[in-house]
Amino acid sequence: MVIPLGCCTFDRMNLPSKWIEAAVDQMSSLPGIGKKTALRLVLSLLNRSEDEVERFARSMTQMKEKVHECSTCHHFSDEEHCSICSSPKRQQNLICVVEDSRDVMAIEATQQYSGVFHVLGGIISPMDGLGPADLNIASLIQRVQSGEVNEIIFALSTTMEGETTAFFLYKKLSAFDVTLSAIARGVAIGDEIQYADELTLARSIAQRTPYENAIKRS
Repeated sequence: MVIPLGCCTFDRMNLPSKWIEAAVDQMSSLPGIGKKTALRLVLSLLNRSEDEVERFARSMTQMKEKVHECSTCHHFSDEEHCSICSSPKRQQNLICVVEDSRDVMAIEATQQYSGVFHVLGGIISPMDGLGPADLNIASLIQRVQSGEVNEIIFALSTTMEGETTAFFLYKKLSAFDVTLSAIARGVAIGDEIQYADELTLARSIAQRTPYENAIKRS
């Protein structure tokens, strides 16, 4: 009896090569890539020319070697300072605090924000073993201590972990002469910044409110 491919599980597939199996294992280790999708991608690479596969592999290796964190904001960068931090057109006294670089790219896509960023590298999540010491909080405090920052915008996910992180930062930064804001609730409770549509995200930043108001709403 012939079983349709869509009905098969990966475990029941008889892969013809240990090298294909190893490649599938590596491809499926990426987030959102299941075994079937990994197999389809691997077979696509296998059908390409050797030069194409070498270019593909080389681009991955070079990315890992060349891309590092901006020394100021921790966003991905090819240089010591990212293009946002080094741009003379950006408001250096306005910092938007986000969880990771995907949030920076989501906000940049709106083309409505003219300040700079600070990437925490995660949010406080005891379940995942992440505490304040694991995040880029010390460097944020150093930036505020410079006296050149007028406003901090908390643009973190509206999950319990995101709210906990924002409140922790509020307690740490409230002693400084700096305005602390939170994005408006255009981003629904429980949502992550990177998944918000551009219009909603732009409005949420433009209509930001004092963080004290966000605490009262909670």
